[in-house]
Amino acid sequence: MHIVVCIKQTPATANIQIDPKTGTLKREGMAAAINPFDEYGIEEAVRIKERVPNSVVSVVTMGPPQAEESLRDAISRGVDQGFHLCDRAFAGADTYATSYALQMGIRKIAEFTQKKVDLIICGKQTNDGDTGHVGPGIAAWLDIPNVAYVKKVEEINDSLIRVHRMMEDGVDVLEMPLPAVIAVVKEINEPRVPSLRGKMAAKKAVIPRWTAEDIKADKNKIGLGGSPTIVASSFNPPPRTGGVKVEGATPEEKAKNLVAKLLEMKVL
Repeated sequence: MHIVVCIKQTPATANIQIDPKTGTLKREGMAAAINPFDEYGIEEAVRIKERVPNSVVSVVTMGPPQAEESLRDAISRGVDQGFHLCDRAFAGADTYATSYALQMGIRKIAEFTQKKVDLIICGKQTNDGDTGHVGPGIAAWLDIPNVAYVKKVEEINDSLIRVHRMMEDGVDVLEMPLPAVIAVVKEINEPRVPSLRGKMAAKKAVIPRWTAEDIKADKNKIGLGGSPTIVASSFNPPPRTGGVKVEGATPEEKAKNLVAKLLEMKVL
């Protein structure tokens, strides 16, 4: 079984700056790490590899040269190989252009490794865009089934996967044929810490770096120019003002003073 995990290097800081002209993040010089939700995707792929004999896990990212650090981090956690889509032509992509480029990269991975891709795993969303569109978008481009909000992989074999999808009112148990795409939530597992052996493998790993031309991408569907989403404006929310601190020597006294204040405000 060949599993591909799609990851993204995202800001590891709350001090984020937006380019006023393009409406995209300024990533130069910014502290970055693997998107937190993608860590659960990496872990689940490695766990499936441990369950299913003769499985291989690849990881792919689209990003600037420094994004290679995230690929090596993934390898240190048990992934077998990494692939980097790196080209200025990819810059400024929205979820449409990102999912298109990634699925073209996945096709290239299958060709490069001579192993068909059976399962694609994404994190639920990224902590910079928060859309949750990329996983389903990849599935749409590849015309294969997908399930988002996956909290458990109950069964998987060469032909099918059965998963639990987290819903507001409970859990759906869904089965679909492979190849397929799943987007996982943090409830699915607990990511492991990189091992010494894994760190050594990550350091030695040779990571192919592919341009838009290498993956045969349509230049009208990638980057800022290929993105139908337009950021009209961006701004920071105004700081919170006001507020009342409820004093009291004991929790009981604080509760009493809070009730008195709410009565005074005619909330109660």
